[in-house]
Amino acid sequence: MNHLFSYSLPSLFTIIFLLATVGSTAADPSPSISHFIIGADASHVGFFETRGKVYREAGQPRDPFKIMKEHGINCIRLRLFTSSNEQAQRNPYNSINNLAYTVPLAVRVKQAGLQLLLDFHYADSWADPAHQPKPRAWQGLSFEQLEQRMFEYNRDCIAAFKRASAMPDYVQVGNEITPGMAWPDGKVGGANDTPAQWEKLGRLMKAAMRGIHEAAGREMPKLIVHIDRGGDWATTQWFFDHLREQHVEFDIIGQSYYPFWHGTLDDLRTCLTNAAQRYGKPVIVAETDFPWVDKDSAGQPAKPIIGIPPGKAGQVQFIQALGQVVRGVPDGKGIGIFWWAAEYLPLDGTNLAGFEGRSFFDHDGNVLPIAGAFGQLAQQDAKSVVSAAPFR
Repeated sequence: MNHLFSYSLPSLFTIIFLLATVGSTAADPSPSISHFIIGADASHVGFFETRGKVYREAGQPRDPFKIMKEHGINCIRLRLFTSSNEQAQRNPYNSINNLAYTVPLAVRVKQAGLQLLLDFHYADSWADPAHQPKPRAWQGLSFEQLEQRMFEYNRDCIAAFKRASAMPDYVQVGNEITPGMAWPDGKVGGANDTPAQWEKLGRLMKAAMRGIHEAAGREMPKLIVHIDRGGDWATTQWFFDHLREQHVEFDIIGQSYYPFWHGTLDDLRTCLTNAAQRYGKPVIVAETDFPWVDKDSAGQPAKPIIGIPPGKAGQVQFIQALGQVVRGVPDGKGIGIFWWAAEYLPLDGTNLAGFEGRSFFDHDGNVLPIAGAFGQLAQQDAKSVVSAAPFR
């Protein structure tokens, strides 16, 4: 999710080809998932803290990961850019999430007793349906060289987390990759909706997965393929049918669902159910959120979103309704939800595109009721089991 750019969904009838693994490289399967994933993307915690922002519980400063853990959050999602330290220093908000920044943050996540989802972007900054730029350092490579670089990069990154005792439990091979990734080589959809382009995308994904396998060994994380079509079954089927043809193996289908962009909860229910049944995979909502701010920019009451009024109570109402949809996917295949920008706080001089009004914390850093309401979803019985079986 690039919160600085609101993209037009219909214009992006493309792909997302993500994570998987190749049978010939598969390590021993990791343990099944028997709990509902209550996740929060908190990738910018370090960014906000180093700029003087403080997270609080009842007015008292506390570690944000411990706050979330105690409210029932059980997994933290961290994005990973390919940016250099120079790029991160020059434009920290848009480039800080590189390996040097993210590994120490992952260590904090693990020390707080939380699981970790690592979200590879394969770009120096935000990768989303409107932007999937190849890293600057990878420009000029032939496709075969790019394929090898994809393998090496994933291997080396996972090895770095493993050395730090911060091994991810889940890995996204790309972020909202509906139109592919590492453009133009891995671009699909529109004029690039061709067998040759799909083959390239499949090869890049499988190279990434081989790298993850090699570094992870017996600690292999679950692999998630993440697209941005939570309320769009037609595009979801188009993408994953093509991915199946490329024999890309993975564990979990991830969808973005923002109620102000991606349709109704009924649209989401249809899409998740169809995907789980057609592909035999568990499904998650990999990104979502809802505003706790109940006024618009003019100071007027904000308009309802899918019938739910914005506000602190609205956030709670939304997550309860969303939880019912995801947990209602047949055969226990709805296994989790991740809240995006859970850590956002207002910051002078930085355009946060309003996401500071959709987080787990108010403008003074105090945790909001949404955190506890979200955590309560984990109290329900969860009978989901994640299979590592490939597409059949």
